Amino acid sequence: MDAMDVESFLQGENKNLQELSITIGQAGWMVTSTGEESWNDALEVAQNEWKRYLSDTERFALITKHLENKQLTSLQQRQLTELHHLMINQQLDPKLAERSTRMTKELVDIFNSYRPTVQNQHVSNNDIRTILETSLDPEERKQAWLASKQIGKQVCDRALQLIQQRNEEAHTLGYDNYYQMQYSAQDLDLDVVFALIDELLVQSEEPYRLVKQQIDEELAQKFHISVSQLRPWHYSDPFFQSTPAVSEWSMADYLQNDRMEAITAETFQSMGLDITDVIARSDLYPRDKKYPYGYCTAMGRTGEPRIMMSMNPSEFWMSVMLHEFGHAAYEKNIDAALPFLLRKPAHTLTTEAIAMLFGRMTKDREWITRFIKPEPNAFASHASALRGTLQREMLVSMRWYITFAKFERELYECPHTNVNERWWQLVEEIQHLHAPEDTRYPDWAAKMHFTLAPVSYQSYILGELTASQLHHYIMTNISRDLFSLEAGTYVKEQVFFPGATWTWNDLLKRATGEPLHPKYFVQQFVSSHCKQ
Repeated sequence: MDAMDVESFLQGENKNLQELSITIGQAGWMVTSTGEESWNDALEVAQNEWKRYLSDTERFALITKHLENKQLTSLQQRQLTELHHLMINQQLDPKLAERSTRMTKELVDIFNSYRPTVQNQHVSNNDIRTILETSLDPEERKQAWLASKQIGKQVCDRALQLIQQRNEEAHTLGYDNYYQMQYSAQDLDLDVVFALIDELLVQSEEPYRLVKQQIDEELAQKFHISVSQLRPWHYSDPFFQSTPAVSEWSMADYLQNDRMEAITAETFQSMGLDITDVIARSDLYPRDKKYPYGYCTAMGRTGEPRIMMSMNPSEFWMSVMLHEFGHAAYEKNIDAALPFLLRKPAHTLTTEAIAMLFGRMTKDREWITRFIKPEPNAFASHASALRGTLQREMLVSMRWYITFAKFERELYECPHTNVNERWWQLVEEIQHLHAPEDTRYPDWAAKMHFTLAPVSYQSYILGELTASQLHHYIMTNISRDLFSLEAGTYVKEQVFFPGATWTWNDLLKRATGEPLHPKYFVQQFVSSHCKQ
């Protein structure tokens, strides 16, 4: 088959896949917006149609044959490769695929609708977070933390069954397990990524130990207990993903009355990135039965992304806003002329890198001064305390990412009979947290990513490394001011616009002059902390 026949084939594939993707995007949006069962049913139907289309064995054989064509253009090669990655995981018996979809749907419904209770009163995730961020009552904190884990008991058995189901699917396709299969589909080398993770653990161990010791001493003083008495509920995040506040100054005081929307828009506009249309399409505030977390959706790669979240005026949600609208700015500025298969970020890790670059800003003194515009006298003491705060935050969050990634790999590669206890062994080993008195409960399962966003956390780790590499390049070669038109033009032209025209590492080489390297993250957050 010549190049013209391949081009005609790809045009049909792009058209069909976009139509299916738009249907999934619309149904998924309505599920998380309304929590209505009818939309959940519609989403299941749409996802099954997507899987049926991609499971076509004759089409898959034709794509494999096309990839052997030596006359392909670079864009044709990339499209066929992307299509091959999409389809290889779907070469399953239809009944097996539909069983997985049904099991996932059940878990989506639980995560969307379940509300934890404290003293027989329903509370939201925002209520729990507020208690953990502000309460000085140890018992209230403990009850809030336990409430954050209640959903784990609701989903644990289903989650483990789904993991087993995914492994069975992977076996039928010739993989040892689902985790290995997903790395292959994501164009990642499992051994290389985990060697990098292990190296990060070694290099950050002493800086992290010092940071954790500092945090523990502050909390022990705050709660009038010894460091040895600290438990997970004494920290401000249920999974210790982020660090406690470093001063009494509160960003929340400046985020009332829709200010978060204006601040987000102003941040991106300073770089020449207009997201006001995305804000207008988005669903940002909590209500009953609505999805309680945050995500960005490309809505079928139409160039009109939107954000779903349930925010309140807090520093946490301000960071989430910047993070999710980083995703949206990326999606919006991809070359609209690209075919559907390439009209997406080069890789999950590249869009995570942009989102993380923006999400970091709530710990950046210059960003706070410029966009939050705090009262100078009130902010002065906090500004002083901010020195090193971002480094502390990044060390803590990276340890969380690594804990998740290592545990998830074990879930698929060597399932433990004592899975709940094993979770706390890793948490103690990597995050240095004292476990609660009873580790038999499925606290890990309260994190929805284990079931609904599997094998994704390595993209957060690699995304942070990529964010630091991009940040270093911008500061060194483009502009000392990240929030400038020059910096915005650079990321728009060098990162966003190409979409998936190149592989993620080729994109990074073109944008920064070298492939991904952890040294920039180490310089920014590990070595710099050692020097303080």
